Amino acid sequence: MPQKEKENIISQTVSKYGGKLMSYIRPKVKNTEDAEDILQEVWYQFSSLTNMSEIVNVGGWLYRVTANKITDKYRKKKTENLEDFVYEDEDGDFSIKDILLMDESAGPEVKMFQDEIWKKLFEALEELPEKQRLVYVENELNDKTLQEIADEQGENIKTIISRKNYAVKHLRNRLRKLYEDLNS
Repeated sequence: MPQKEKENIISQTVSKYGGKLMSYIRPKVKNTEDAEDILQEVWYQFSSLTNMSEIVNVGGWLYRVTANKITDKYRKKKTENLEDFVYEDEDGDFSIKDILLMDESAGPEVKMFQDEIWKKLFEALEELPEKQRLVYVENELNDKTLQEIADEQGENIKTIISRKNYAVKHLRNRLRKLYEDLNS
């Protein structure tokens, strides 16, 4: 594809999807700078494509890549708050956090298990009502206190605590199913 045509496609795509993608990213990350970084990575990946004219659904491709970039950003966050997810097995405790913190030298099975846990965690987060998901993400992944979240949202602290509790119960239930499936 000639360079001029490629630049034209990129320019049109940025114009058409830039605002939509930013609106999609912004509620899912800590601040505008993080959102801009993610969007920049998406545009870089798009502009690096050699076969962009062959993409049938550009919007679908962009949203999929954007979702992956957001997930990658979360994966870089600390995982200590996942200590809520502990289960008993025959040998004592099983902690999802322990598996997520294992380094990749532990083997391909561990890496595959880690990827599956992250995938299921984010699927479960997407199932939550928006207000519960927001409280959970802000508190657990963005390290905000429940009081800070209550102040920002103009809500009563008890409402925020309740939303967080519902989110944790849902996530525990979903991750327990994952644990049982992987050990059956």
